Amino acid sequence: MSTPAEPTVHSVRIDAQPGHAKICLDNAPLPEEQITGYVLEHSITNALPTLLLHTRQPGHVQWQGLARVAVVEQVDPGPLITDFLRAINPAALDQAALDRDDLDGSPNELTKAMLAQLIDWAEGRT
Repeated sequence: MSTPAEPTVHSVRIDAQPGHAKICLDNAPLPEEQITGYVLEHSITNALPTLLLHTRQPGHVQWQGLARVAVVEQVDPGPLITDFLRAINPAALDQAALDRDDLDGSPNELTKAMLAQLIDWAEGRT
C-alpha cells in the first residue's frame, strides 16, 4: 500500500449572498444544490486556510481525492429554543418590547418588537 502524497493547495473563490453561496475550487464551480453550508478556518501563523464543506449527497455521487475530514454533529435546536422560551418572563418581554426605540407604528409592530427583543436576549444583548 502506497503512502498518499501531501495534499495540494487549491484556489478557492466564494461568492456568498443571503440564501446561497457559489463556491469554486480551481475555477470549477461546485454544484450549488449539493452545498448546504461551509466553514472557512485560518490560523494565519500556522497553516493555509481550511475549507469545510457541508454537503447534501444525491443518489449517485462519487468523489476521489485527498481531504481533511471533519464530522459535524447536527444538533436539533428545538429543545434549546423551547428551554429558552420557557425561561422568558412574559411581563418583562412586554415591557422590554414597549421600551424599544425601533417601534415604528407599522402593522404588527409589537410582535416585531417582541421578536427583535427575543433575538437580542438570545444573542446576549440586554
